[in-house]
Order: sequence, then C-alpha cells, then structure tokens
Amino acid sequence: MNQAATTPASALAQRMTTSRLGFGTLLSGLSLLLLLSVTLAVMIGPVPLAPDLVWRVAFHELAPGLVTPDWEAFQRNIIWELRFPRVLLGGLVGAGLAVIGATMQALVRNPLADPYLLGVSSGASLGAVAVILFGFNWFGIYSLSFAAFLGALLAFSAVYLLALQGGRLTTGRLILAGVAVAYVFGALTNFLIYNADNGEQVKSVIFWMLGGLGGARWDYLGMPALALALGTLYLTVQARSLNALSVGEETAATLGVDTSRFRQQIFALCALLTGTLVAVSGGIGFVGLMLPHMLRFLVGADHRRLLPVAALAGAIFLIWVDVLARTVVAPQELPIGIITALLGAPFFLWLMRRNGDALGRR
Repeated sequence: MNQAATTPASALAQRMTTSRLGFGTLLSGLSLLLLLSVTLAVMIGPVPLAPDLVWRVAFHELAPGLVTPDWEAFQRNIIWELRFPRVLLGGLVGAGLAVIGATMQALVRNPLADPYLLGVSSGASLGAVAVILFGFNWFGIYSLSFAAFLGALLAFSAVYLLALQGGRLTTGRLILAGVAVAYVFGALTNFLIYNADNGEQVKSVIFWMLGGLGGARWDYLGMPALALALGTLYLTVQARSLNALSVGEETAATLGVDTSRFRQQIFALCALLTGTLVAVSGGIGFVGLMLPHMLRFLVGADHRRLLPVAALAGAIFLIWVDVLARTVVAPQELPIGIITALLGAPFFLWLMRRNGDALGRR
C-alpha cells in the first residue's frame, strides 16, 4: 500500500477536489455576468432606461468631460443617486455574505453554518432598533449604521467571552454561546418593539430587520467595500489553513495550523464583516448558506478558488433578489429577507435531509 496516500497532506489533496470547469474561464464568465447584472439592474424600474444611457451617465460622473451630457436631470438622478448605489450595495452585501458563509462552514465543519451563526445579527438589530425607536442621532446619517455595528460587536464580545474556556475556543461552545446570545438580544429587541408607541417606527423597524437596500447612498458604500476587499484578501491568503481545518482538527494540527488561535482570528474577522454588512442592509438570511454549497459543485472545496467565486456569485445573486424585491409588488417594495427566506428554506430542508446522518454524528 502506498504510505503517502495516508498522510494528512494526501488526505487534504483528495478532499480538495479539482474544479470541474476551467477556473479562469469561470471567473471571467462570472465577472461578465456581474457587469451585465449591474447594467440590467440599473435599467429596470418604474422608469425604464437604455443601457448606453446608464454607462454614459456613469462615465460622466466618474470623469466629467469624457461624455457630453445630453440627458434629463431626472434621468441622471435616477441612475446615479438612486439605482447605482443600491445595486452596488447589493453586490457588496451578497459577496460578503457568501464569502463569510463559505468560511464559517469550513471553520465549524457544518454544512448548516451561515454568517449569522454567532448572534451578530441579533446584536446589530438591537442597536438599529434603538436608533429608530428612540431617535438617537449622534452621528447624523450614520447613526443607524454605527449603532448596528456597535450592537454587532457587543454581541460577538459576549459570545467570545462565554465560549472561551481555558484559553481555547471550541466549535461546540461557540455555537451554543452564539445561540444563547442571539436569544437574549432578540428578546431585548422584541421588548423595545412591544413598548413602542409609534406605528410607523415599528413598521420601519420590522422592515429593517427583514433586510433591504432602500436606504443605499454613495456614502454607505465605502466601509463595506473596504471591509469586503481586505477580509476576502486575508481569507484567501489563509485558504490553505481553511482547507486543512475543513478536513479535521487533527489534520490541520499535523500541517502546522494552531487551530485554536486560527479559529479565534477567523471568527473575529467573520463577526466584524457580518456586523459591517448587517449595519447597512439589515438581516438578510440564507445567502451564506445556499451559495457555498452550490459553488462547491463547480470549483470543489479548495478555498483558494471557492472564496473569489463565492464573492462574484453572491454579488450577482443578491443584485437580482433586490430587483425582485422592488419590482414584484411595485410600487411597493418587499424586504429582501422575505425573498431569500422563500428561496433558502427549501434548500435548508433539502440540505438537512441530505446531510442528516453526518449532522447527527456531530
């Protein structure tokens, strides 16, 4: 028997299956599809717009003088002030949730893991609800985002302290602590809503908690874009360790990965990324659960390939979900979380049934 086949490195190589499509071809195709999705999403709406007009306005805003403005002022406002920020924010949030989902599933070795596993979303919701109901305006237009991010950090800090035992952070304790903290913060949020007097404020709170991109502005894009770029780059650099940990802790330790310290670092990064995204979009579930599984059929389990593909596919997916949200019952708008739940719940049940035996052993 070939002894090399039993080594941790060989086991990892077997686990990281080869892409079924040319990786470069897939990335190029997804990039073109993302560009097409952005164009069509900006075009679609109560006021239809031509594709050339969309990009002529964009080029004029980015490089004044490059294009002669021959459009109406209202067309420019619709394209540049309303639809472009919303579409780009949807792409950023979708990309981030997909990347975090793929990372979380590797860290906890559980196919049902998603970005909200650590109770971060419930903490962000509490902060946002407090701002909406009590009218805190200490940071101007950024008050809601700042409060949501602060709540997310508070929730993750509580989870981290509860899960830490003897200087080590185990997956089981982390999940249990996340569930407990999510229930506590959820109860506090519901208490605030229950005692609210203003019906319109309660409606705004519920809409935010279900997720949406209606409040997108250019000012809101900088922080999630920077967090996504740096976070995805760091996770891609750490792809080898993620690959090893997804196979098992013993394999990872044999390959030189300090599993406890590495898990602490990556969990903290995922919590920060999730808090940043939830702060600008509300709670949008199932994106990080569904897409990583679908994409593994295309690129395998190697996170050097999975993470960049997940970012592109997540962006495309949420852009089109947002198009549905603002057109399916127009002129009203559906919360994005409703649509992702309708798509994700059947997938969740299928995944739970398909992995039932493995989940039971964990």
